[in-house]
Amino acid sequence: MRNYILKRLLLIPVTLFGILLVNFVIIQFAPGGPVEQTLAKYRGLTAGGEAASAVSTQLSSGKYQGAQGVPEDLVKELEKQFGFDKPAYVRFFKMLKDYATFDFGKSFYKDKTVVQLIGERMPVSISLGLWATLIIYLIAIPLGIKKAVCDGSKFDVWTSFAVIIGAAIPVFLFAVFLIVLFAGGTYFSWFPLRGLTSDNWSELSLLGKIGDYFWHITLPVITMVIGGFASLTMLTKNSFIDELGKQYVLTARAKGLSERQVLYGHVFRNAMLLVIAGFPSMLIKMLFTGALLIEIIFSLNGLGLLGYEAILTRDYPVIFGTLYIFGLLGLILKLISDITYSLVDPRINFEAR
Repeated sequence: MRNYILKRLLLIPVTLFGILLVNFVIIQFAPGGPVEQTLAKYRGLTAGGEAASAVSTQLSSGKYQGAQGVPEDLVKELEKQFGFDKPAYVRFFKMLKDYATFDFGKSFYKDKTVVQLIGERMPVSISLGLWATLIIYLIAIPLGIKKAVCDGSKFDVWTSFAVIIGAAIPVFLFAVFLIVLFAGGTYFSWFPLRGLTSDNWSELSLLGKIGDYFWHITLPVITMVIGGFASLTMLTKNSFIDELGKQYVLTARAKGLSERQVLYGHVFRNAMLLVIAGFPSMLIKMLFTGALLIEIIFSLNGLGLLGYEAILTRDYPVIFGTLYIFGLLGLILKLISDITYSLVDPRINFEAR
């Protein structure tokens, strides 16, 4: 296992290099960069719609169309300011050198470094992701086991209906529904509409801060749980049903073991392998993919919202910085999943593959 872990650790830099290279190449062809947007503002044009499209288009001579009528010194100054005065390959390898020491540079539009921005936003995304993942597992695993044991019963039927409804409703639609119903939209004003804490949070007592935090996080977490527990529930159920039909289960029952001993002493360990293997993807989904729309709708300043804003404004240091962090966390979580896989079932040997 030690050699396997070492190989995976050595593959992390290679994988990150590929991720950054592909996205860097794509970015070079994306219209509407920071220079174009600044020129658009200089010429009194908006940064969206047909005007931005026209500004972002380049002439065959290599000059920006938005630079027509703009002093050439200003264009060169903007290119130097945003780092576009050097060839693309020079910028790419400089980025790799800086990223090796976690130096992501400074945001184009915010007077903060990328590390500062990520440090400010990461606790929000981690908070949402961890709570949502924890609650999803606490609901989905017992529910999936119960559905497997009661396969075909009325309980299985109506819970399957509820699971299908939860999976079919888009997350953003359910979030809007909760806001309208419980956040002062039309009916009740039980929960706050935006933010993770109240304006007077620093003045509250310790218990008051804890209560205020959970008050704000309730609706976002419920939304993420509803959108994420369906697949894990059905995965747990199908895993247990598959194991219950195997020979070792019949042998254990023939020896006189109780159904609880068979289920949790023998079946549980084998059936949970697939569930454990899906933990990193579930956590990544909750941390980044699932939290994106939730952070936007509930105005939560997390990494998802930071990356979304950076894409809209073409804030390249923030885009690549968050991309690097997302990729690194994903690779580390995947490695942790494989290690857990081996701990749960010692028969699994990744080095022999």
